[in-house]
Amino acid sequence: MNATKDLLYRIADDCLIIAHRNSEWTGLGPLLEEDIAFSSIAQDKLGHALSLYRILHEEFGERDPDTIAFTRNEKDFTCCHFVELPNGEYDFSLMRHFLFDAAEFLRWTMLKNSSIASVAALAAKIQGETKYHVYHGRTWVIRLASAGNEESKARMQSALETCWPFALGMFEHGVDEQALIREGVFAGEDELKTQWEEFVRSTMVEAGLIIPEHDAAVLGGRKGYHTEHLQPLLDEMTVVFRTDPGAEW
Repeated sequence: MNATKDLLYRIADDCLIIAHRNSEWTGLGPLLEEDIAFSSIAQDKLGHALSLYRILHEEFGERDPDTIAFTRNEKDFTCCHFVELPNGEYDFSLMRHFLFDAAEFLRWTMLKNSSIASVAALAAKIQGETKYHVYHGRTWVIRLASAGNEESKARMQSALETCWPFALGMFEHGVDEQALIREGVFAGEDELKTQWEEFVRSTMVEAGLIIPEHDAAVLGGRKGYHTEHLQPLLDEMTVVFRTDPGAEW
């Protein structure tokens, strides 16, 4: 797999899996406002994944989007471990939402300058949507940590500590990172991580939360090594398609 295809798969697979996780809050959100918000964000992420799978199909000769999304098993996915983890309590899902979408917003901002025209055009569109995702997550993290009570702040601090090593795994290098940089496709995961840490740190200072300093990144997802949670998620997500792949709606 060449470097560009690998990059697009990584981004798309992250979006597809986090979309499914976010959709699991539908009907279960702690507030109606949050129920609707997570459902809307899930729909956006699914659309982002679909757009990327279409580029892979139309420009790189990969299979059609439905086949890509619904017929692969866990070893064929290149998503990071962070998006695979079960939702847990709302504090964990909220912190994951903010940390993930902050990285996605910055990634799409960088991709607006991609040498691949279709990717640059898509990034210009998606960046605007993702900006609102970040605003939503950031607002609630700060509100619960700095304007809530002692319990809410403690829960957000605990969620940050749990999320942090998995969040660092978002920046695991894929295939031939230097080729992406050299060809102007993408400025690279290291540059993205630097921008993300600066943005996240400023938010955590405002929220009064302390970022863990020495946690090592949880890696492996980009190479097809996943948590025990991914395959059950895929089984659930694909059950209808696998029942009758040729069905027409």
